[in-house]
Amino acid sequence: MNVQRRLLPNTAALAAFEAVARLGSFTAAARELDLTQGAVSRQISLLEEQFGRRLFERDSRNVRLSPPGEIYAEAVRSALGQLRDAALGLMSNRHSGVLNLAILPTFGTRWLMPLIPDFVARHPDITINFATRIGRFDFARERLDAAIHHGMPDWPDADCTLLMRETVMPVVSPEFLASRDIATAADISRLPLLHMATRPGAWSEWFEHQGLEAPTGPGMQFEQFGTVAQACMAGLGVALLPEILIAGELQRGQLVPAPGQPMQSRSAYYLVVPHDKRGHPPVASFRDWLLGQIGKEPAVLAW
Repeated sequence: MNVQRRLLPNTAALAAFEAVARLGSFTAAARELDLTQGAVSRQISLLEEQFGRRLFERDSRNVRLSPPGEIYAEAVRSALGQLRDAALGLMSNRHSGVLNLAILPTFGTRWLMPLIPDFVARHPDITINFATRIGRFDFARERLDAAIHHGMPDWPDADCTLLMRETVMPVVSPEFLASRDIATAADISRLPLLHMATRPGAWSEWFEHQGLEAPTGPGMQFEQFGTVAQACMAGLGVALLPEILIAGELQRGQLVPAPGQPMQSRSAYYLVVPHDKRGHPPVASFRDWLLGQIGKEPAVLAW
């Protein structure tokens, strides 16, 4: 390998490094990048082998940057930001407004993207560039104009506009339901439960909502909603999923409700806009359009 190639790692490895450095977790970085945890680990290992330096200190619970890694992370973050801005400048019409929007992976693909053609038709002069983020971040450092966030409205130095609250419900495959005696919510406690790694207490909250004691046994863990939905459709157990993210599967009969009452999550979806972007015309146009779309959603109105 010549010196130039040795000093310039591939962008996939740099993106993985930046995500792990920012999120402090291989698992969270994998979710954000839509990769497996093993793939992210391999990218980091390639970088460490390439430079002959450890970029992270690892123990059984935490991942943190090593001193050399901290220095490199700042440079990588800045370089990736410049590359992204340059690419967006090339792809965007320079006479148009540009909206750089952070979205949640599953919410973005399952709910938002099918609606975006309407926004494009109504606002042909605005180009939207999407970035995937699963947690809070520094808007100035990330060069993003707004974000769709799931959680609480407590983002520093930003306005949080409520989009919708989230209703979760237990679901199973039709075959799973037909092959087992499931008549009440209490029966679910004796069945295999599928868990989301990002919501470790969700099942406990749901059983409490039903007035029942939550089971303590282990269950399969998943990192992404799409994966747990597929596992549920395959008959591996009962999943507790947001109704709005599985509307298609419910309509097609691939998933069916299990006994028990749906529960409104404590968290909600928000459009987050940093204070210095309040007057950015593409942000205002997107906000008004998005609130209009939510008003048209029957599932949202029913909540």
